[in-house]
Amino acid sequence: MTVKLLDGKTFAEMVLAGAQHLTNNADMIDALNVFPVPDGDTGTNMNLSMTSGANEVKNVKENHTGDVAQALAKGLLMGARGNSGVILSQLFRGFGKELAQKQSCDTKEFAQALQAGVETAYKAVMKPVEGTILTVARESAEAAVKTAKKEEDMIVFLEAVVKEAQASLKRTPELLPVLKEVGVVDSGGQGLLTIYEGFLANLKGETLPEPDTTGSMDEMVNAEHHKLAQDFMDTADIEFGYCTEFMVKFEEDKLKENPYDEDQFRNELSEMGDSLLVVSDDELIKVHIHVEYPGEAMTLGQRYGSLVNMKIENMREQHTSIVGDKKEKQAKAKAEYGIVTVSMGDGLKKMFESLGATVVIQGGQTMNPSTQDISEAVSKAHAKNVLILPNNKNIVMAAEQAAELAEDNVAVIPSKSIPQGMSALLAFNPEADLTTNQQEMSGMMEQVKTGQITYAVRDTQIDGMTIEKDHFMGIFDGDIKATDKDKITTVENLLKEMIDEDEDEILTVLAGEEATQEEIERLEAFMEEEFEDIEVEVHQGDQPIYSFIFSVE
Repeated sequence: MTVKLLDGKTFAEMVLAGAQHLTNNADMIDALNVFPVPDGDTGTNMNLSMTSGANEVKNVKENHTGDVAQALAKGLLMGARGNSGVILSQLFRGFGKELAQKQSCDTKEFAQALQAGVETAYKAVMKPVEGTILTVARESAEAAVKTAKKEEDMIVFLEAVVKEAQASLKRTPELLPVLKEVGVVDSGGQGLLTIYEGFLANLKGETLPEPDTTGSMDEMVNAEHHKLAQDFMDTADIEFGYCTEFMVKFEEDKLKENPYDEDQFRNELSEMGDSLLVVSDDELIKVHIHVEYPGEAMTLGQRYGSLVNMKIENMREQHTSIVGDKKEKQAKAKAEYGIVTVSMGDGLKKMFESLGATVVIQGGQTMNPSTQDISEAVSKAHAKNVLILPNNKNIVMAAEQAAELAEDNVAVIPSKSIPQGMSALLAFNPEADLTTNQQEMSGMMEQVKTGQITYAVRDTQIDGMTIEKDHFMGIFDGDIKATDKDKITTVENLLKEMIDEDEDEILTVLAGEEATQEEIERLEAFMEEEFEDIEVEVHQGDQPIYSFIFSVE
């Protein structure tokens, strides 16, 4: 079968098929939704928008392609919901204007209409982002224009458009980092492709494809993995919490007082939030925006007329409801392993977490959490097997008491310093049993030498060494080995005591909250001159009390 001219009746049937195919796949498209906000409603919004357009098409009586395209555009505009729904309405708004006078259309005219739709949509978006529905629309329209130059058969032409839309969609994760991070393609782009696939199936006289449960995300676009896509960010990270949509019906008396300028209005709204789209014609303004105070945006629009078709959705609530089921399931199921460790300072907390710690107890300056504190952390780890690293000799006993009180299998790795704890964590094997891990991790920590730089709070004498108040002390595995009024002099003397060039290879430096960049540079210069074969790694630990903590291995 060859179709060279597309009449109104045929195009109307294609539109209805595209809308139905979108309805069939709305849940799958929802599952992909992570941008601009992971509120999981792109498929729903596009479906409601396209259904509104399809309903308007049903009312067209004439066999006129332009009338059908215009009706689709009108219905889409009036029913447009969400970011992708509004963009979809603009794609077919430009498309409809291009075909308005066409009784029927050929491939070149259809391609030009697709291109006009892309241009209209890009103009409507305040800050176009590539890797979204816009990209899929643009690249498939470019393929349409190229194909139409040599192909008159509408079926072969649309096959090329769909093929490029599929390829463009597959490339979206390379353009939009959040998609690649989560492992999905763009939800709006998937929605547009779904509509195009419906167009093609109807034109070819084929039944609509079955709802896609694998699609462009492979096994990640089903109801269970839906939670995973939206779970990549915390609800609290949503900066503008309300998806706000409204229309303004122009009123002459208000326009006399406040002449309407679309660019000016768009710029004013852009200062209130993001994901902004503003579209207007002689009668109406259509606005979509994510804001924190929806009323302010609507009040701005009321300068030009009366508000109609208002919709406000709390995206934080939407996001919470999506990820809530998953988190509830996770709360019931215990992990195989949990690791509880004690630390001080945000920098060290992040380092322990990066090494695999499940719960980090912030010990503060004294680093002395109680048995109850540790027991609560063990419970919070919510695991069948829990390892505790106290990282301070004064906490080992409390950790052992917490282990005795625990209902789960709990073992203590008796680490007496931060470096010992970090070294022990590196030896953790999630495949090994609890006893084996306890033995291996305890053995690993014994191979680490620990140094600390702090200051004296009073005059004292210890180990035959006179220490003055406010002077710095260098402590090596619990024994004071150096003291001086100058911090870096103390550092240098301590490191000379700690490092054996014939045996040691790495010095790890954890800089405390009081350490300055100048002091770090002096330390590095000293190591370069005194121990040039020792590798030095410096990390920001941000710990209080101890200006520097050293680990030598």
